Amino acid sequence: MRRPERSVLATPGSDWHMIEKAVASPADLVFLDMEDAVAASEKAKSRAVVAHAFTNLDWGRKPKTYRINALDTPYFYRDLIDVIEASAGLVDLVIVPKVNRAEDVYVVETLLAAIEGAHRIARPIGLQVQIETAQGLLNCERIATASARIESIVFGPGDFAASIRMPVASIGAPDAWDADYPGHRYHDAMSRILVSGRAAGIRVIDGPYADFRDRDGLAASCRRARALGFDGKWCIHPGQIEVVNAQFTPTAAEIAWAEKIVSAANAAEGTGRGAADVEGTMIDGASVRMARVTLEQADRA
Repeated sequence: MRRPERSVLATPGSDWHMIEKAVASPADLVFLDMEDAVAASEKAKSRAVVAHAFTNLDWGRKPKTYRINALDTPYFYRDLIDVIEASAGLVDLVIVPKVNRAEDVYVVETLLAAIEGAHRIARPIGLQVQIETAQGLLNCERIATASARIESIVFGPGDFAASIRMPVASIGAPDAWDADYPGHRYHDAMSRILVSGRAAGIRVIDGPYADFRDRDGLAASCRRARALGFDGKWCIHPGQIEVVNAQFTPTAAEIAWAEKIVSAANAAEGTGRGAADVEGTMIDGASVRMARVTLEQADRA
């Protein structure tokens, strides 16, 4: 998990101009979307565009990533075969939407292994799996551990809301319906996905915030996700990257406090004590582990 994944920018896999801008953006990860962002009439054509982007653009340290169509569509298998074969083994990461069962991951993994074997691709292609349905949430624990290829698990609030028939006016953003519910309506889903990801040792990423002009609302959404323990958030517009990166990066005050805790714990250990007092707060082994998480996050960022 050394690579940061605070901001994950989605860009249509059929629009070359937008792809060029996205790849050059400061997002930690950029993915070329062949699912929701591409019309049905353009899906087959977009495969060549995506492959061309992998072979001809400078991605820097960003992993070459794209999202295929869901397994229950007639597009998904050719999305894998055509793009990976045309990209000469350059694909690093494939995003799989609407994963409902661990068996879905097995299908993708099996097809990837066959492609890699046929083309002598030595490094296994990674996976990012999306939990976007009621069935996916029920099975998220098994999904998260379904393959060693899985690097991240992602919450998809829009399709999830549709799946459970939750009335929503804007994906990821608060609306009038929130006033009728005494709490955060996605809390249970996000918590389950978070725990599943952490138990599997993978990153956990929150879904997008559709109102891309609402920077304050986006920041608040990021803070809620980070407060739960999420690593980052999807962006649907380049203008969201700065806000998301800032919110998922530990502040100078957080880093300073974490350093104090680690320093005090080291000093206490040198005298045979397991606990210490830092500015009136008692710390112990759990405090140190939390502090080290903060420092690791800052180091990755």
